[in-house]
Amino acid sequence: MDSLTLFFTGALVAGGIYWFLCVLGPAERKGKRAVDLSGGSISAEKVQDNYKQYWSFFRRPKEIETAEKVPDFVDTFYNLVTDIYEWGWGQSFHFSPSLPGKSNKDATRLHEEMAVDLIQVKPGQKILDVGCGVGGPMRAIASHSRANVVGITINEYQVKRARLHNKKAGLDALCEVVCGNFLQMPFDDNSFDGAYSIEATCHAPKLEEVYAEIYRVLKPGSMYVSYEWVTTEKFKPEDDEHVEVIQGIERGDALPGLRAYVDIAETAKKVGFEVVKEKDLAAPPSQPWWARLKMGRLAYWRNHIVVQILSALGVAPKGTVDVHEMLFKTADFLTRGGETGIFSPMHMILCRKPESSSSPPPVETS
Repeated sequence: MDSLTLFFTGALVAGGIYWFLCVLGPAERKGKRAVDLSGGSISAEKVQDNYKQYWSFFRRPKEIETAEKVPDFVDTFYNLVTDIYEWGWGQSFHFSPSLPGKSNKDATRLHEEMAVDLIQVKPGQKILDVGCGVGGPMRAIASHSRANVVGITINEYQVKRARLHNKKAGLDALCEVVCGNFLQMPFDDNSFDGAYSIEATCHAPKLEEVYAEIYRVLKPGSMYVSYEWVTTEKFKPEDDEHVEVIQGIERGDALPGLRAYVDIAETAKKVGFEVVKEKDLAAPPSQPWWARLKMGRLAYWRNHIVVQILSALGVAPKGTVDVHEMLFKTADFLTRGGETGIFSPMHMILCRKPESSSSPPPVETS
């Protein structure tokens, strides 16, 4: 083989590797790189042990039902998956309906902006992001509304990532991130002009507890909107396939148990909210929110090979392959939930705290 042929062969191989690693797959090329995948706040040598610990929660279901155990359960989950989510999905850890002529990025942003439009806040007002993750929605909402957004997440690693992204985006003056449990928030009563949660309160062992906390910190007359994960009217608990799908979603997304859509408004009213509007944003004529999961299968296999190689080389922590495989299986359950219509990740409820409001009634813990 002459030198010219060797050169072009090498260039072709290099181009193929570049395409394989950099062009095909990752949704957020400005976020997390594959070579930087970690276990969040978990040290690299303990990632696999923590993955096993995560699954052990499902062998002790009664512990998942207690408020004392759930924070550790959810924190472990997000230490394991945050980097993979950022690398393969983006900085907004949620779904959105597909929009004709719009990219996934634009559809996600519009879905987030709709939340803050619904609660009708003004520039300079202070609003709460309940379960903010690494702050993708926070930054979109702050840019759109010019409100001051305070986000809370239980995961310390996500706090660091969110603050880093806020600074890079030039939004750290509008966006603040606090590490804490949204069941016991470190905020004063009547201190926020509005609040939202995007696919986050599904992690609460009892929805009533987190709704009561949100009610407490909102100023009278302020509004709260949430996109909730629910089983729909099509879910049949006697159908084994339905149950398999819902349990697969719960196990792969750190959920103590999915709620029925009929429970959401009832819970909001129970803590004192007035329900202004309720709608399943995934219902027709909305376009399938799970389309992105199906379209991303090729990217998943590309990413999985990359993760296996990095793990074998010792670049990615041992256990990362297991976590990535878990998320792929979960994506299949989510897709099946969407296609059958038995699951929605965006059951929207818009609430108002009454002008003349008192403290919410005490939440039963038994």
